[in-house]
Amino acid sequence: MTIAIEKPAPIILQGGKHAGIRRWLWAVAALVFVMVVVGGATRLTGSGLSITEWKPITGALPPLSAESWASEFAKYRESPQYKLLNEGMSLGAFQFIYWWEWGHRQLGRFIGTVYLLGFLVVAARRMLPWRQTLVLFGMGLLLGLQGTIGWIMVASGLEPGMVAVAPVKLTLHLTFAALFFVSVIAFATWLTPSRHREASGGRIAAIALLVLLFVQIGLGGLVAGSKAGLTYNTWPLMDGALVPPAASLFSQSLPLWENFVDNPVLVQFNHRIGAYLLLALALWHALAMRRSAPGTGAAKRATVVAGLTLAQAVLGIVTLLLVVPLWAGLAHQALAFVVLAMAVVHVTRTRGAESA
Repeated sequence: MTIAIEKPAPIILQGGKHAGIRRWLWAVAALVFVMVVVGGATRLTGSGLSITEWKPITGALPPLSAESWASEFAKYRESPQYKLLNEGMSLGAFQFIYWWEWGHRQLGRFIGTVYLLGFLVVAARRMLPWRQTLVLFGMGLLLGLQGTIGWIMVASGLEPGMVAVAPVKLTLHLTFAALFFVSVIAFATWLTPSRHREASGGRIAAIALLVLLFVQIGLGGLVAGSKAGLTYNTWPLMDGALVPPAASLFSQSLPLWENFVDNPVLVQFNHRIGAYLLLALALWHALAMRRSAPGTGAAKRATVVAGLTLAQAVLGIVTLLLVVPLWAGLAHQALAFVVLAMAVVHVTRTRGAESA
């Protein structure tokens, strides 16, 4: 297949007058990235259920007195997690997990404020056409929905008999964070002038890579939620086999679908298969673009995505073999969003063959 190499098509919105919008969006993307890492630390330290109430405004203030700390600790002692898992916890240990969760929520408030203020400036000054402003408004609604999902997730862990949040709701929280992150990166990239020679072709594969990456992040959320990474800590075999027996993969008989979200064996196996497919597609796409359009921006980006995907796969194996230490778990989650960001830039920049 012949791919036509052409200069980047001029885009009116990519002028210098939009530099401020670009900086704002890239700053929001950076904050979301930090939020994902802090969220991972909150989960891995078992801090996510330390604050048992959702107070979007007044909750911004942490306990400032001994009485306030005693009150917050008393509320936590009424939670199932304390009674079933952390009974006898000291106030100092509670304060440690409280600060992680408070910091996570505070960062969420800060992101919301930064996004809202930036959007109001763009809208009030009419810095973009109304269609693009409406897109930014929709992205803001997505951010607000993400915060609501975060509380729904926490509430699931406060139900009787629960010591952690529900895996599906944790995955939903992570995937909506990824959705907002993708939208911000895509919009910022669209407003940023390209510095590379571009080619027509490869967009379908780039989109497929992005979709599969998004699915893999969702599967990773299920692994985290079901703590599937704490079992079967060998590679490439799982319990001595490449494919575990069906009796292990589907040990929960009814309903069958629950195995896909609650059965650590099937959850981890699906994440492994997703990683293999993602890596294979990334390597194939990079080789195809380097062969058909050498020296172009698309070929360079595809190569970077493939390299990052390979690094993420290796890091995932290391994380599994070490039984998910804090540093490895955080690095694995952070690198996933680095790969996601690069894949979004790649899709946004790559032109389809039909546009040649």
